[in-house]
Amino acid sequence: MTGCLRCEYFTMTISLEKAIKNTEQALIDGQVFFGHGTDNAWDEAVFLTLGACDLPLDSGSDILTRELTQTQQDKLADWLQLRIDERKPLAYLLGYTWFAGIQFAVSDEVIIPRSPMAELIVSDFAPFLEVQPAKALDLCCGSGCIGIAMALQMQVPHVDMVDISAAAIALAQQNIAAYDLQDQVRVYDSNLFAGLPQGTRYDLIVSNPPYVNASDFASMPEEFGHEPELALVSGADGLDITASLLAQAADWLTEDGLLVIEVGNSEVALQQQLAEVPFIWLELANGGNGIFCLTAEQCRYWQARLQSWQQARWSSQ
Repeated sequence: MTGCLRCEYFTMTISLEKAIKNTEQALIDGQVFFGHGTDNAWDEAVFLTLGACDLPLDSGSDILTRELTQTQQDKLADWLQLRIDERKPLAYLLGYTWFAGIQFAVSDEVIIPRSPMAELIVSDFAPFLEVQPAKALDLCCGSGCIGIAMALQMQVPHVDMVDISAAAIALAQQNIAAYDLQDQVRVYDSNLFAGLPQGTRYDLIVSNPPYVNASDFASMPEEFGHEPELALVSGADGLDITASLLAQAADWLTEDGLLVIEVGNSEVALQQQLAEVPFIWLELANGGNGIFCLTAEQCRYWQARLQSWQQARWSSQ
């Protein structure tokens, strides 16, 4: 869709309600993919229209009769052009998204928060996490959404986060500062556990690492092409980083700690390759799949097997 978008969907005078409806229709006609903050055209149209008008999402119905200024129409039309023609995800246009009920800044160089892990954080990882964690770790933190949500929603007093992307680390620090959590949440430039203080132990280790396999990556909607490949892909079967996590986790968990990792569709490959390991696959009421947990005791018991699996993967590459 090019050029005539303004002519087709907008007029010289248009109310907010009409702008939302027209934006919804434009998104439907443009056959965009929803999956970076919304799952339907109406919700995305509301986000875009209110965002272009600098109005909060909890605005009352009285605003619906307001007429958009020309500046607001131009901004909305420009965003729609990027959304439809270039398939740029909603969150990158807005500059923010929501995760676990919390607003997070986003940037084009960092993956957009959307993990179903949010549901588990809000429920305190019940019933698998039996005690209030004193210290938690978010591996491959990206924007910092998981670690910050654990600090705010679960009131974990000490949260460490790690990533290897300079852009992700900068964004995570920005989001930490936005909630004045500098004394509660720290972010490390670290390749998984390597840069963390030796001897540190965590009651809860959570990770949403890159886990997309090569086949899925090749067939993903265009919107995903705007996100850094480093944050999505992890080897042919999507499990390279997960293998490293599993091999080392036992050394970083407290006696009664819990490990929670998201592997998405790579769940099938993980179960096939480690059929004997008793992964606990978590049921998600709000949708999503591929999140498992292991207790610290299980991580210790199976560590030799997990390490040999990781080493075998290295030797075959």
